[in-house]
Amino acid sequence: MRRAPSNSARRRWPAARAASTATRRSGECIRRNLAHARLTTNQRSPSMTPMSPLSIVVVGAGGVGGYFGLRLALAGAAVKFVARGAHLDAIRRSGLRVSSMTEGERVVKVDAVAALTGGPPADAVLFCVKSYDTESAAAALRPVVGPDTAVVSLQNGVDNEEKIDAVLGRGHAVGGAAYVFAAIESPGVIVHRFGGRIVFGEMDGRVTPRCETLREAIAGAGLPVEISPDVRRVLWEKYLFICAQAGLTALTRCPVGVVRSIPETWRMFRMILDEVTAIARASGVNLAPNVVETLVKQGEALPAELMASLANDVVQGRRLELEALHGHAARLGERFGIPTPAVSAVYAALKPHVDGRPQPASTT
Repeated sequence: MRRAPSNSARRRWPAARAASTATRRSGECIRRNLAHARLTTNQRSPSMTPMSPLSIVVVGAGGVGGYFGLRLALAGAAVKFVARGAHLDAIRRSGLRVSSMTEGERVVKVDAVAALTGGPPADAVLFCVKSYDTESAAAALRPVVGPDTAVVSLQNGVDNEEKIDAVLGRGHAVGGAAYVFAAIESPGVIVHRFGGRIVFGEMDGRVTPRCETLREAIAGAGLPVEISPDVRRVLWEKYLFICAQAGLTALTRCPVGVVRSIPETWRMFRMILDEVTAIARASGVNLAPNVVETLVKQGEALPAELMASLANDVVQGRRLELEALHGHAARLGERFGIPTPAVSAVYAALKPHVDGRPQPASTT
């Protein structure tokens, strides 16, 4: 039996205090329509009943998964978080706390587990683990994945969907990109700086009932969301930007404002974009002609104090997603015969940190 939302979960998110009664009624209408749609489509999960909330599993309750999962839970979805270690212990003990610089603070008691052990199939999974954990995390999903469960990857990189389908079977993975800056500040506490948009879609470009249902649930949580008919292009555009922005903030251990202020360093930002764009086009990705200019402007608009998660991982001595980012680009460059001097320089310089803080070399 799914747990009813707590009294604290029924209180409105601070950013929505000014919402009108019409907005609340609109959300109720959406939920009724979702229930009707699930009754009238062969895509519905066997566990669904007309009044059941959408069943969502969040794998990786870090900054991205914690923020989006909490927003969906507040909107009435039945959300289960998969976490581990001290973060899981704190969530179970005190609830999940999201402190947002734009939306205020909420603490909500949520359903959090270390492992999935069965039960009815989930309607959707928000797959938010680091890329190096993709295969193992996908395998751990088997107890809750049914024939129509959408496993929406909100990860960094461009090949996670293939890995998910290789484990769970073709057609489960849905590509997705999350445009949000959020991170774990301490066990049980997520800090959300800004953003919150999700773009996702089937890898073959179809707009399916399961995607439409999830889109309406995300929109009902007050989050900007879009289904893309070409999600591969979306994934690659984000990948271009991450390789440049995350790569340089990690390499320099400096926030993006410092990176922008040094002409030689900022020139390297564009070099990385140019190199990965050439690789994307060689891979058959239909990027816009002005994609590099667009992403340079996005880089210019970032808050000066921002550091990417890759940079924070370097500073904290944690394992890096380097192979899924710059390593993957460097290998594709070699395959296609495309020079990647900037990408390869970032890759080579960060490689000693790929498994965490380097240990002193043995003298024996």
